[in-house]
Amino acid sequence: MKKNLLTAFLMTIATPILLGLIYPLVITGLAQLIFKDKANGQILQRNGEAVGSQMIAQPFTSAKYFHPRASNAGANGYDATNSAGSNYASTNQKLIDRVKADAATLQAENPGQPIPVDLITTSASGLDPEISPDAAAFQTPRVARERNLPEDVVRRLVAQHTEGRQFGFLGEPRVNVLELNLDLDRLQK
Repeated sequence: MKKNLLTAFLMTIATPILLGLIYPLVITGLAQLIFKDKANGQILQRNGEAVGSQMIAQPFTSAKYFHPRASNAGANGYDATNSAGSNYASTNQKLIDRVKADAATLQAENPGQPIPVDLITTSASGLDPEISPDAAAFQTPRVARERNLPEDVVRRLVAQHTEGRQFGFLGEPRVNVLELNLDLDRLQK
C-alpha cells in the first residue's frame, strides 16, 4: 500500500512537470527553430509596423479593398480570441436574414453576376484569411472602379496572388486578402 501511494504521489508531481512544462517548452523551441515565421503568426510588416497576419482574416470595409469572407467570430466578427462559426442550421432565420442581406449588398455591387458562395457564407473558424479566385474576380470591378485602375491591372494582381492547391491536389485555389490589399496599396503609392 505504501509503495502504491508513493508511486501515485510521484506520478502526480512528475506528470505536470513533464507534460505541462518540459513538453511544451521543447515543442515551442522546435517550432521556433524549424518554423519561426509560422510559430510567430506570420505577421506582415509595412514600414516596420505590423499590419496583420497572413493566417487570420481581418475586416476590410472600404470599397477600395477586397473583402474577406463574412465572420461570426465574436460580437463584431474577426475576433481571434472568439474564433467560431455561428453553428446556425440552414433553416435558422438569423442565418437566412444575414445571407439575404449580404447577397443583396453584393448584388447591388455587381448586378446580374452570380455571387460566389464563399462571399455569403462564413468559415468554421470565422477567421479564414483567404477567398476563392471567383470571389476575388467578383470584387475586381468594384476595387478597380474605386481605385481608378484598369480592371486588367487588378485582375493581374489577383492572378499573382492566387495560390493553387497544396501539393497539386489538396484544398482549393485561394487568394490571401491581406497580401492582395497590401500590394494594391503599394501599387498606388
